[in-house]
Amino acid sequence: MKIPYPIFLKRTEDTPRWLPTVTSVGAVLLAFVISGIILAATGANPFQVYAYFYRASFGSWGAFSDVMVKAIPLILIGLGCALAFRMRLWNIGAEGQFFVGAFLASAVVMVPLVNLDTTPRWAIIALMMLLGMIGGALYGFIPGFLKARLHINEVIITLMLNYVAVLWNNYWIFGKWSEAGFQMTKTFPRNAWLPRLADYAAEIPAFSGLTLHAGIIFGLIAAVIIYLIVYRSKWGYKITLIGDNPRAARYAGIDIARNTILVFMVSGALAGLAGMTEVSGTVHRLQERISTSYGFSGVIVAWLAKLNPFAVIIVSILFGALLVASREIQPSGISFLIQGITLFLVISSDVLLRYEIKWVRPAQETAQ
Repeated sequence: MKIPYPIFLKRTEDTPRWLPTVTSVGAVLLAFVISGIILAATGANPFQVYAYFYRASFGSWGAFSDVMVKAIPLILIGLGCALAFRMRLWNIGAEGQFFVGAFLASAVVMVPLVNLDTTPRWAIIALMMLLGMIGGALYGFIPGFLKARLHINEVIITLMLNYVAVLWNNYWIFGKWSEAGFQMTKTFPRNAWLPRLADYAAEIPAFSGLTLHAGIIFGLIAAVIIYLIVYRSKWGYKITLIGDNPRAARYAGIDIARNTILVFMVSGALAGLAGMTEVSGTVHRLQERISTSYGFSGVIVAWLAKLNPFAVIIVSILFGALLVASREIQPSGISFLIQGITLFLVISSDVLLRYEIKWVRPAQETAQ
């Protein structure tokens, strides 16, 4: 009996609209299956681990609130990466842009740039947002300019700049801004904190203990804006055209270099805003470990969401749940194991979007 085997043929027709969603969901499910096999091989019960994952992340409103707090920077960074990837710009520097945004946002308090006693809370928060986005945008400008004008590989540049940003932050938090010699600044005053649900517990008792802060509003608004840019604007059409066919875009008179710089700056601005939300809404200070690899996780989020802005929100919540659950489960690397396997499978599944599988028998192949 001749056993059929698969061959990959390049798609000659448009990819079915349902296929990207199916491949993403399938990649996640398969990642959990493979991770479960690995857990079982180490002597753990994968069903008990995953049940605990669920309880630690979604078992109560307090847990879900913590998940959403972790999801906020992932949403913003994922949106920025999705925009850049749509133009085939591989911004792997969101981690550095996150840190620079956090640094400049913190400068509002640490310098200080305004009188913290008399300036209204909304004005302080607005200035921190502005400087956070400017910091991320300027840090995104560097690889964008080098890519556009000197044709330097953006992957290498953005990866190297991540380390520069982290060490720059360390210089300040171990030095002039350090609180009593520790690797952190003093706690920001309350009027430099983003509002949290817990702040309104006196009026609404159900909000007691909930850590979710106003940064979620920034993430949702950013998702709508990126959606409108990508799918409803001329600039979004140019970005997509450049990503799909740079030669056709150049023939149409589109300035690829200028758009490369702009997209990198917008992507960086969103990562910088994520840094601002973390220091103002979560830790309330600038410190060494303000990121649990948000910048790199944002890359996975963007790919898993297939660059869809609204899907970024859903995927970010999933990854936020993994981060929250990892605090309660030992070894803590389980969540990163699942993330790594998921990224590998998501990237691999892109083959199914460009190629279709057909099963053939040896005799059929010979006849062809």
